[in-house]
Order: sequence, then C-alpha cells, then structure tokens
Amino acid sequence: MNNNNNKKAIIAKNMASSKERLGLGGGSKISLVLTSLDRYHDHKEWKLKFTDIETQRHVVRAIAAFIDCISSHTSRHSLLKESVADIVKALVWILQDKNESIISLAADVVVKLLNRIPNSILLPYVSNLVPPLSPLLSSHQVDVSITCGTALHMILSNLSAKKEKEVYEMMKDTDIISCIVRNIKKFSNGSLPIEYFIQMAFLLSTILWQRPASRYYVWTDAVLMRSLETIREKPELSGNFAVLKIYSALALCGHAAKKLVENESLLQYMVHCIGSSQPISTRAEGLRLAQHLMRDKHGVLKLMNCCCEPLVEAIICGMTGWDLNFGKLSSDNMSFLERACRLALIITRWEGKHHTYFWKKGIGSILFALIEGNLHLEVTQHSSYEILMSMAQKYLKANFLLDLRPYIWDILGWLAAHCEEDFDRSIHGHEMHVRILIMCACLGFAETLHRGQKIFQTDVSDTLKDESVSRVVMLMIYSPCKYISSTTMSILSYILELNGEEYLQRLLRSVNLASSGQMGNTCQIMISIMCLTCLSGLPQYKMRIIECRGVKKLMAFVRWCISLDVCFGRLSFATHLLDLSSEKTCCWVYTEEWEGKDDLLFYGLWGLLELLQNSDSTNNSADAELVSIFQEIYSKTSAPGPKWYSAYILSYFGFYGFPNQLANKIGKALNEEEFADLQFIHPSGVSLSAHCVVLAVRCPSLLPSEKLMLNENKLDDSCERFQKKVRLSPQVEYQAMIKLLEFLYCGHFQAGEELVKKLKVLAKRCNLHSLSQILSEKRPKWGSPIPSSDLAHGLSSSCHKFCDFILEAKGDEPVHWNCSVCSILVPHMHVHKVVLWSSCDYMRALFDSGMEESQSKALKVPVSWEAMIKLVEWFYTNKLPNPPSGCLWANMNNDEKLRHLKPYVELSWLAEYWFVDEVYDGCYNVISTYLEDTRQLSINIIQIAASYSQWNLAEVAATYMAPLYGQLRDSGALDTLDEELVKIVRAASVRLSQDSEHNY
Repeated sequence: MNNNNNKKAIIAKNMASSKERLGLGGGSKISLVLTSLDRYHDHKEWKLKFTDIETQRHVVRAIAAFIDCISSHTSRHSLLKESVADIVKALVWILQDKNESIISLAADVVVKLLNRIPNSILLPYVSNLVPPLSPLLSSHQVDVSITCGTALHMILSNLSAKKEKEVYEMMKDTDIISCIVRNIKKFSNGSLPIEYFIQMAFLLSTILWQRPASRYYVWTDAVLMRSLETIREKPELSGNFAVLKIYSALALCGHAAKKLVENESLLQYMVHCIGSSQPISTRAEGLRLAQHLMRDKHGVLKLMNCCCEPLVEAIICGMTGWDLNFGKLSSDNMSFLERACRLALIITRWEGKHHTYFWKKGIGSILFALIEGNLHLEVTQHSSYEILMSMAQKYLKANFLLDLRPYIWDILGWLAAHCEEDFDRSIHGHEMHVRILIMCACLGFAETLHRGQKIFQTDVSDTLKDESVSRVVMLMIYSPCKYISSTTMSILSYILELNGEEYLQRLLRSVNLASSGQMGNTCQIMISIMCLTCLSGLPQYKMRIIECRGVKKLMAFVRWCISLDVCFGRLSFATHLLDLSSEKTCCWVYTEEWEGKDDLLFYGLWGLLELLQNSDSTNNSADAELVSIFQEIYSKTSAPGPKWYSAYILSYFGFYGFPNQLANKIGKALNEEEFADLQFIHPSGVSLSAHCVVLAVRCPSLLPSEKLMLNENKLDDSCERFQKKVRLSPQVEYQAMIKLLEFLYCGHFQAGEELVKKLKVLAKRCNLHSLSQILSEKRPKWGSPIPSSDLAHGLSSSCHKFCDFILEAKGDEPVHWNCSVCSILVPHMHVHKVVLWSSCDYMRALFDSGMEESQSKALKVPVSWEAMIKLVEWFYTNKLPNPPSGCLWANMNNDEKLRHLKPYVELSWLAEYWFVDEVYDGCYNVISTYLEDTRQLSINIIQIAASYSQWNLAEVAATYMAPLYGQLRDSGALDTLDEELVKIVRAASVRLSQDSEHNY
C-alpha cells in the first residue's frame, strides 16, 4: 500500500511540473512518472504493468497533462520523442485492463495523443494500440465505443504501407469487422446517438478501403444492408455522409457494385445527396460513390435508366455555384468541382439519352464559365470570327482554373462525339457559348501546331495541354452533329488561313520521321498524328495531304505502329484520367477502351481512312500486301475502334464485313442443304438454302412471317421439322442475295463496285445496319460495337421451333426434370444440328457418317449437366464460361470450389475425345489459373484428372502440390492417391528442387 502511495506521489509531482519542464527543454522527463511502475518481459520487449485503479488514473492524467503541453513549437522536442514509447506502453496496459472507471478517460487520452503528436514520431509505436482498442468497440459504455472507434479510424488512416500490413495481421484475431457490423445493426434498431454510427461507419469504410478481402463479408450481410437502408431513411439523423462512405468503399468491389447498382432506392438516395441542399462533404462523397458505381458501361446504363435527368442535374449543379475568394477557389470547392467534372467526363464518354439532358441543362454555358472565370466580356450572336478570336485569346491567357482544362476539353469532346446528326442548331439557347468554346479549342490547337517547330523541346505540361486540345478538335471535326462539325471546320480554317500550309508540311515531316524511327518522343508522335488527322477533315488540307503522298506516308506509319512491341495509350500520360481509387479495387473485369491500347495505331488508321475516301490511289484494286496488313490488324486487335477502321479501309480494297472465328465456323454451313430448313427461290428458278436459326439471330427480316411458320410447322418430342420456302421478289438481285447470305454466315465477303450498289439496297431492306454502314462508307460512330456473330439467342425459347437435335447429359443421380418443349425427363438441351456440325469435327463426322447414329434425333453426352451446358455455350458463342472469380471464389468452401472445377476436367476429357482443341485449351487454362489460388484442391483435382486420363491436368495439379510434397507425405495425405499419382507428385517435387538449386 505504501508502495502505491509513493508511486502516486511521484506521478503527481512530475505531472504538476510537466508543462514547465517541456517548455524549458530540460529537467526530469515524463518517463520518471512511468519508471516507478512495474515492468515485465514478454520474450519480445519490456512492457508496463500496474493494476491499481488510482495508479492508472494518475498515470492517465499525467500523460494528458504532458500532451496538453505540446504545441507546434515543441512537437519536435527530444523529450517528446524519448517519452512516446513508454506513454504508448502505459496506455496499452490500461486499455487491456478494461477497468470501467478509467477506460473512458484512457480512450480520450489516446485520441488526444493521436491528434497532438506528429505521425512520424508515433508511427513506430501506434500499431500496439490496435489490439487493446479493438475489443472496446463492443463496450456497453457508448462513449468508450465512440472514442475507441475514433482512435482506430485515426490510426488506420495514417498508416504506411508496411505498417498497414502489420496492423491488419494484428486485427485478424480481434474480429473487428464483425464487431463494427453488430454495432451498426444495433444503432439502426435503437436510440444510440448519431455520433456512435458515424464513428463506426468511418472506421468500417476505412477498413473496407484498405482491405479488399473484408468487403465480401459486409456486402453479403443482408441484415446489415437492410440496416443501412433503415438509417438512410431517417433524414433527421444527418448521417448521410457516413452512409455514403460505407457504400463508396463497398463499391470498390466489382461484385458489390453490381449488387448496389440494382438497388434503385439507393441510386435515388445517392443522387439526392449530390444535390445542392446537402453539405459539400456529403455531395462530394455522393459523387465518389457514383464514380465507383460507373466504372463500366453496365453501371452507367443502370444509373441512366434509373435516374438520368436528376443525376445530370445534380452534376450540373456541382459544376456551378462556385465562389471565388481573392480570385481563387478554396481547396474544398476546387476538389468538389474537379470531382463533379470527372463524373461528367465518365458519363459523357458513353452514348445515351443523358447527352440530351446535359445540353438542356446548359452544359455549353457551364463549360464556358469554367474557362471565362471572372473575365466577363460582351459578345453577341452576330460577332465576327475576328471578335470571337480576340475574346477567346483573352480567356485562354487568363489561365483560369487551368487544372480543369483537360476535363473541359474531354467533356466537350464526348458531347461532340455522341451528338445526334440533326441536333438543334440553337443548342438550347447556348449557341454563342458553344461557339466561343469551339474558338478557344481551335486557338489551342493552332498553338499546338505552332509549338510543333520545337517538338523535341516541348515540356510535359505542354504535352498534356496539346493532347487534350488536339483530341477535342478532332472529335468536333468528325462529330455526327452537322452544326458542331461545320462550325469547327469553319473556325479552324479561318485561324489556319495564314500558316496552315507550313504546319501541314511540318506534320508530314514528323510522320515521316516517326515511321523511320528517327523521332523518339512518343507523346509528340501521337499529337502529330492527331493533328494530321484533324487537318484531313478539312477539305482544302485533305487534298493537299493526298497530293503530298499522304496516303503512302500514313500507310508507312501504320506499318511502323504494328512493328512496335509496346502499345502507347492515353492513360500513360493524361494525368487527369488517373483514378487513385482504382488501386484499391477488386473483382472488376474491365473492358478495353473503344480506341484500344495503342493510340498511335488508332489515330493512324483514322487519318488513313479519311484520306482514302478522297483518294484514287487504291482504285479498289487489291494490293495483296496491304490487304494482308489490315486483315492482320483486324484479327489481332480486340478493341472495336481499330477493328472498325481496319474494316473500313479493307472495304476500299473490295473486302467487306467483320471476320471472326465463330463466323468462320458457321460459314462452313453456307450452301449446305442437309440441315437447311429454309429455301429462297429466285424468279429465275434457282434456289438458295439457309438455316432458320442463323437468320433468326442475324437477320430476322429474312424469315417468313410467324403466322406462316406456325401453319407450316409442327414441333413434336423428336424435333421433326418441315422445310419452308420463300419466293424472292424480281427486284432482288441473285448475286446480291448470295453475298448477303455470305455476310450472315461468314461475317465478311468480297465484292466489286456494281454488286455493292445492289447490296446496299438489299441490306437496307433487311435492316442490316452494320452492313449498310460499311457499304455506304459512313464513318463509324464513336463507341459503336463490332457486330457480333454470337448465336446464343438461338438457344432462347423463341428459337426452339428451329431446334432439330437434343443433347442429353449424363445423370449420376435421378433428378426431376421438366421441359417446356418436350416430355424427356433427363437433363437435356434442344440444339441445332447446323451449329454442332459447324463447330465440332466429331459431330460433323457423326452426322455425315450415314450410320444409324447419324439419323438419331438425340445424343447422350457422357458428361455432367454442368459440363454440357458449358460446351453448348462454347458451340454457340465461341466462349467458354469461367467459374466465379474474385471474392465470390475466395469465400467459397473447398467443396463448392471443387464442384465448379470438376466440370472443366470432364469437359477437357470430352474435348480431347471430340477433337475440340479450343475447348481443351480453355479447360486447361481454367484449371491452371484457379489452382494457383486454391492449391489445397490440387490433391482432389489430380485424382479426378487421373480418373479421366487427363494426365496434363494431373501434371498441373502435381506442380502445385510439389512445394508441399514433404508435408503431404508426412501427414498421410498422399496415402489416398494411387502409386502412379504419388510418383507424378514426387517427380514434380524433384524438378522444383533442381530448378531452385539451379537458380541459386
């Protein structure tokens, strides 16, 4: 007892004079308060231990008094640095002791410590506070839970990458996520203070942001998601910002985002929170959530279908209403404005009705205001180009909100690219502002051309500015909107009247230098090719480029592009497009941008196409080498943009259409009469055979009327069919009909000019828009997808009437099966012989064999239902579906994972037996990829693979078992394997050891 009293006296004495000592920088240190306390060693370090409540209270007060002394002037004092370690140790012991009478005071001191002491000093020790703070989130003392939540949020928000990993390892044993989730559920059902929820939400969102693996547990908790709905339906709680933070963090997960975007009430709530009635922090978080939900086209379309107009209005509101403070925006306002512009950019890059709303809400005037700033100059509808140019020069020199300029140009560019051809010339009353914007962009473009003479000295900032302004001018010149396109061409022609020829020659020299590898600045090469493409859109310059052998030079440039090993995309230098949150995303499957990964190739193809439209150099005589090059570009490029331009260029050589692997397979059935169920009879007496399923998917207009087919057809359990006949009109040219069917089956064809003219009429009557577009040589609209040869629609109920074959799956167990088409009671699919015959050598041989099996209406496929449906999907789409991925896969148990992988082993065996190499390779890749993340399944997969004699897959499984061979052998896990399989695993282990020794 006396010992405790002595400790208290020492503590009190040092506490009373701590402020004076710290200020003077000398004397006894705070550590004197703590040296009187007992210590113990936990085999790692010395720790403090003191259980007396009064001692704990005096220690906490001493630490609080010491922290109160800290100011900006003393925060780097050596006394502070020397004392932090023991202060943290003392607080850790007190928090771990969980003494109710002192814990609230201790938690407050922790928050004070985190607020006052620089993070650089605290960082080595702060992680030790996480284990004792985490359990206190469940304290029945609400103020303790709130304070501990605050402290943990502060700690986690300021961790270095190295410390972050260390801290989250500590938190695994505390089950902190479950605790926070329980607290939020408790809040939604009770009368706890709003501060309680806010701190829990902040802490949860921080963890979700930093730890992708934690998101699945949260977004799949249906009770929690309902609790959040309950909270957001109580406007009096004013917790919108906190609610949005949770949703924003969850939406970093692609699977979670897809679920959230299906919730219309959530989307409407988000849009409401972006509105002007909310605090700026809430509005900013709403914009962040919207951005996360619209990372792909699916999210954008969902939001536009649900709340298009109010969302556009909220974004427009976010881009207006800013106030200048001494000529500048505050950092909060600037950050919010930039976020609103970023969201406008994300949305406008996709085609849709939202573009109409943006124009109606005055987006032209708003973008102009972001350039104009507080420089208000008078202008009228009838101002001359000279006056407009003078004004635009003043706006550009003012450099108002310069950081937003790339956003402004990109938004304007997307609006121009997706604008309708007959768009209202008045631009909803904002025509003058749009004209000034176009003038500003064209002046910026001219400045880019002027800087081209210093092309090797241009700095990075100029490069970024030149790229964005060149791109918007290009999109406006080639805009589908006649007003925007003609206005841009007219203004640009006026500006370039004096120096245009000089700039043009310089650009052509730059393209030559690039093609010969003498120009190393890739950014500048891209800007040069964009500028040349822009000038190719102006009639007077287009003819000069052609006269200067521009077609040949651009063809050489395209050859140079495809010879490069590295692709150069816009994201590599356009910093305003960088999204830091993307580094924290998970489970997203991103589709390639329309223009592809190689902007040099894309813009080169674009410029070349524009020149070919007015060039006689090809004269439709096929140059074998050039045709081969563009066919190679088309086949090797996955992005729609380069494919479209390659297809258009090939059309100038007489090659039309969109070749692909599936179409090549189905093309084998063209003119095959055996499985044909439709006959076109020409007035001349000749006939053409076709297959209803192919026409139903690719050109329904060619099918007889539904009424006629119902009268002629009867479908029974054996899928019998009768052939239908369609008599063609005398106006239908027979050769044109042949080429039309060739396009429908093969995806492409070759034809001369005269036949193309006749095909244009036929394609238009058949509503084949993609064929009409390429035959009419109309420039592809930005974002247009490549026409698909996918036959998946042929499996829908509307095409059951065309089915003529049944595939029955192997059934290991009796199942109750009900089919809407027939009375067969085993798992089966109604399919089309023509598709199977075209896609699979085995099926073709079976149907052509003339044996009894070839006349059968059904085939028993020796694999499970799960494997068979994957095979059928490949037949109809040329794509093998993958198992679930990301967090969905990671959170399955091993039995579920095995159920997903086993069908691929079965299918691998069948593909080998049926000679379907692509399916075999696809199954091999799936097993290899998924075993890499789930190696514990290797012992199961090696057994299943062996049972199907799939020794390549067995070798894959053995490779993943090799590092654990010793452990598996000693544990007896290998006892379940045949001796042959054990040898395979042992051999893989030996190879691994030898490779390791060799590398060492």
